Amino acid sequence: MDSTTASLDGSIKLFNYYKMLTEKTLKQLSDGELHHAPSGELNSVAVLMKHISGNITSRWTNFRTEDGEKPWRNRENEFNDDIESRKELLEFWEKGWELLFDSLNSIESHEINEIIYIRNEGHTILEAVERHLAHVAYHTGQIVMLAKWMRGKNWESLTIPKGKTEEFNQEKFSHSKTRGFYKDRLK
Repeated sequence: MDSTTASLDGSIKLFNYYKMLTEKTLKQLSDGELHHAPSGELNSVAVLMKHISGNITSRWTNFRTEDGEKPWRNRENEFNDDIESRKELLEFWEKGWELLFDSLNSIESHEINEIIYIRNEGHTILEAVERHLAHVAYHTGQIVMLAKWMRGKNWESLTIPKGKTEEFNQEKFSHSKTRGFYKDRLK
């Protein structure tokens, strides 16, 4: 496997990881908490999920031939909390992610350095993937932080629980060294 293929494969694993973090967070929230914004300047978890999916849909629809910022995208509307049901939100969410993974899995290794555009700025396909991964990670962190704040003591850690690092590390170091992706072993 060449380094560009490995980089794209690693990015796909990380996209899956951030999607999973958001979905595990969502399972801990009531419908009210899903739509709760701590202030008028902050977004709810539902709004952040709507924005992530809207951004994915714009960036990855016909990404080889069209600018990533589509004329039909209404980015400002992505910040309106107007998807009322959890079911509808999850359908919108999944639609974006399905498009992302289909697009990323369609990329051939010889295409990785081809130029595509986002808001008229040229990026190699790999740079566009990395840019989008950073965007998703940024908003995933916001989602987790909001949920953790709302759930307080009832928050269930998504990775290594506070106070459990030594126990976690002892378990990891009790095994032989392996090649793998760290999130594959998180519970």
